[in-house]
Amino acid sequence: MPPFFVGIEFFKYYHNDQSVTMRLPHPEYHRTDRIGWLRAAVLGANDGIVSTASLVVGVAAANTDSSNILVAGVAGLVAGAMSMAAGEYVSVSSQADTEKADIERERKELATDPVHEHAELSAIYQKRGLDANLANQVAEQLMKHDALGAHARDELGISETLSARPVQAAFASAGTFAVGAAMPLLTAVITPEQATIPVVVITSIIFLGLLGGFGAYAGGAPWLKAAVRVTFWGALAMALTAAVGALFGAAV
Repeated sequence: MPPFFVGIEFFKYYHNDQSVTMRLPHPEYHRTDRIGWLRAAVLGANDGIVSTASLVVGVAAANTDSSNILVAGVAGLVAGAMSMAAGEYVSVSSQADTEKADIERERKELATDPVHEHAELSAIYQKRGLDANLANQVAEQLMKHDALGAHARDELGISETLSARPVQAAFASAGTFAVGAAMPLLTAVITPEQATIPVVVITSIIFLGLLGGFGAYAGGAPWLKAAVRVTFWGALAMALTAAVGALFGAAV
């Protein structure tokens, strides 16, 4: 390919029965296709760091020895990862079931009353700013191409990019929970017993800040605001758990 074609996108459309090739100056990349796994991954890692660090700090605050802290941390890691996987799978499956039910209903309506469905789609486009004639033409063309896809996208707000993916969400959440939980757990293992609480708290806050910044960067959002938000709530959770452990003098 000649160098001057690098970074150029091509697409075709049909006008008066002739294929017309258009050339865009550069490809466009968007991050919406990351929403499903990114949300689950950030949630899992955040929960892994916060819950395990809070567990370790709470147990350590109850004057428990290092072996008990390790057992509690490992148990929390395994139980948390499985819980996150199950919770994500069930919740996202419920969303997927609802989407499928709505699409099936739309399929039946298109089969039994296509005129009404055309008018409904046209009305949607008119609300978005098209005049009536153009809206009717757009609705007609889209319904000829893919009537169900047009209604799913523009009437129901369901698209391939944003559709629910239960298995993907479950694996992303469980895997990142385990990785997140391992950070404060390993920190507790290599830290002298008397310094466990401050070291775990400080390193976990750093981990949370990095996680918030990375998640925002991957999603194209401002990283500082996200880092501060994640760090604040994580620090609050650890502080409350440490207070409970110190108050009752028992593993929590």
